[in-house]
Amino acid sequence: MKVLFVCIGNTCRSPMAEAILKHLVFKRNLQDWHVDSAGLRDWNVGLEPQGRGQQLLKQHGLKTNHMSRMITAQDFYDFDYIFGMDNSNMMELQQMASQLNPSPKCKIQLLGSYIGRKEDEIIVDPYFSQGMGGFNTAYLQILESCEKFLLYLISTEEDVVA
Repeated sequence: MKVLFVCIGNTCRSPMAEAILKHLVFKRNLQDWHVDSAGLRDWNVGLEPQGRGQQLLKQHGLKTNHMSRMITAQDFYDFDYIFGMDNSNMMELQQMASQLNPSPKCKIQLLGSYIGRKEDEIIVDPYFSQGMGGFNTAYLQILESCEKFLLYLISTEEDVVA
């Protein structure tokens, strides 16, 4: 399984999601998973994720060694799932995919849609928030989304095997 998380600058939400899903996959001893993140803009290419996000991950016993990168056309062919964090990300991802030939087979989805509550499905960019409040909110939304995504995949696999 190959999963890519995407946000605007690949410095807050998507690297947190990458670290969280990697941890969940490791805890469940799931094999053959590749988890990565990328941005839609080149502002942070080659840089570490935002310090507040790294601090929050560390508080939860997680870490990241991710260096920011931009999404590429090849990513649409290499990954099974590409998750955007908000509607703007989704529109850009869908537009990029629509211009590719042949059409990619990856599923492009809003990560927060797995939460199942309309009011929580947009993971708001915490970059401009004061302090840690926005990062804490994003972390909890991402964690719940990733947990429910894994449960969805596991239940889908069980249905296929049954």
